[in-house]
Amino acid sequence: MSRFARATLISVPPTKKTPGAVLLRGLVVLLTVSFVAAACAPGGAPSGETIKVVSSMPRIGATKGLTDSISNGIKMAIEENGSRVGNLTVRYEDWDDATAAKGNWDAATEAANANRAVNDPEVVAYLATFNSGAAAVAIPILCRANVVMISPGNTYPGLTKAVPGATEQGEPEKYYEGCDRNYARVIPTDDIQAAAAANWTREIGARRVYVLDDTELYGRGIAVLYAEAARRVGLEVVGGPDGIDPKASDYRALAERIRATNPDLVYFGGVTANNAGKLVQDLKAAMPNLKFMAPDGVYDQAFIDSAGRAGEDSYLTFGGMPAPKLTGKGAQFYTRYKDTYGIEPESYAAYGYEAAKAALAAVERAGSADRAAIRDAVFATRDFDGVLGRWSFDQNGDTTLTTMSGRQVKGGAYDEANATILQAQ
Repeated sequence: MSRFARATLISVPPTKKTPGAVLLRGLVVLLTVSFVAAACAPGGAPSGETIKVVSSMPRIGATKGLTDSISNGIKMAIEENGSRVGNLTVRYEDWDDATAAKGNWDAATEAANANRAVNDPEVVAYLATFNSGAAAVAIPILCRANVVMISPGNTYPGLTKAVPGATEQGEPEKYYEGCDRNYARVIPTDDIQAAAAANWTREIGARRVYVLDDTELYGRGIAVLYAEAARRVGLEVVGGPDGIDPKASDYRALAERIRATNPDLVYFGGVTANNAGKLVQDLKAAMPNLKFMAPDGVYDQAFIDSAGRAGEDSYLTFGGMPAPKLTGKGAQFYTRYKDTYGIEPESYAAYGYEAAKAALAAVERAGSADRAAIRDAVFATRDFDGVLGRWSFDQNGDTTLTTMSGRQVKGGAYDEANATILQAQ
């Protein structure tokens, strides 16, 4: 799941208190300081026999349940390896990139975490981030120190490849200036998820769609991709993509404007933390029979809790497979997770586990704790036989997996038992 503000590297839209020019100057200073720190930091192997694998995700706020699951998956993978790779002891540290004031990820906090990793010679892998905006901050800092990143949750395409109409100018090259690519991910990108969502929209009988987004790069990007895919499969886009104000007290006027276009379905590209629950409440109040669909940024318990009865029957896509639907090694992981933690794993748990397993396998193949060697070994990952199936990293660092899933909210919960397997055309 990927997430950050369009036209900047930080997911903080300009406000009266923080105009865009100030944000941009702040980002330049932030990254300049970060690059200096990275350039001065040690970049080789640790002097002892301990290496660290760290994560950096929001550990408070609406996504905490999802990031708990990712962290649990990472811990499982390392503990199953006996907390060792060869003669190296592996330690895991779970870092928070959120602030209490925001209740979500924060650019300065993420930059501090990335610099902390760079300046700790024992850190050899950064299993992060959860939000794509945070990744855009961390990648350049870590790249210059040869620290590899493997994300279990970022889906915004522009971190690894250019997609016309959906990614920003200069992406992805601007994240890797002066260094070798260091960023990979185990979850498919939004161009695939959006196409699968458009196909699903047609399959559920909707023909007229209105597209909204939360103005962040993840949300805006997937909304644009969905609108394009919807037209390709013969749907009529009657409005949008239109950005909402994530801090609005209500969306009644917006709902009335949308109602005038007579849509069958509203697609919202965004995240729960950006008022998705209130949005669907006001949309359903104006249009009781309206279908509502959103991507994995809204696929969390916090959406169900905030939307209440209005969230019932909503359609949610996920850029992968729900844990109960995994087969083979994935099914074994599902059972072990429940036995270990006594709870059902969120869908992202398997992706945290897989990211950690891929990192540990790369350390083993590298045969040392050298950061550059581990980075290169990650990018050489081919035919990895893991809990998600058999997959590889392509030349961009993207997974070759393309299977998606969709589910509805039924009875105040996600109906995972009847989750639909989706494919992009």
